[in-house]
Amino acid sequence: MLLLALAILPVIALATYIYIKDRFQREPLSLLLLALLCGALTTIPVVLVENFLQSVCPYDGVNGALYTAFVVAGCTEEGFKLLALYLLIWRNRHFDEYFDGIVYAAFVSLGFAGVENIMYVFGSGVGTGVMRALLSVPAHFLFAVVMGYFFALAKFYKNRSWNMLMAFLVPMLLHGIFDGLLMVANVSEALQGVCLVGFIIFDIILWKIGKRRMRQLEGY
Repeated sequence: MLLLALAILPVIALATYIYIKDRFQREPLSLLLLALLCGALTTIPVVLVENFLQSVCPYDGVNGALYTAFVVAGCTEEGFKLLALYLLIWRNRHFDEYFDGIVYAAFVSLGFAGVENIMYVFGSGVGTGVMRALLSVPAHFLFAVVMGYFFALAKFYKNRSWNMLMAFLVPMLLHGIFDGLLMVANVSEALQGVCLVGFIIFDIILWKIGKRRMRQLEGY
């Protein structure tokens, strides 16, 4: 029960937070739960694709860590989350405000993060659960905020193709940097200190980016 709580409570907390932030016209709970489910189901193709990409990885050491961070994790996970988001709500009548893009992206991403968290926590224990509750689940949430921001611009603003590309590219790069700093620190003692300091700085910047994007769309 402790491991399950460690895996799920961060997801519930962040889902509640973004639901409350949507002050003007809250989304139907049934559709938000469907978004969570869709995000959870993306773990199936993600695992298959990531296993394949990892099996053909041509690098090792630092290059291998960066390949895993940006290509295996960043591209695959953010790509499938964006696909799920698009299929779920692009033409849905409830997607009628800018901030809705962030809300639905967050729920899709948290659905994915919840399943991923359960797998990691039950495989590695309490310590992993605590670290992922503080770092990994909030990171998935913040990648989703950025994705939802550009997704909403693609829907309601202009430059649809460009903003849709940014809805994939920016979260993918943020995801790659987040994972890459930790993975490089894990494989290179020489770069470990620099990467860990860089990770702390990047995590602060990531929160600032997420909060700024939410503020920009809250009134629309």
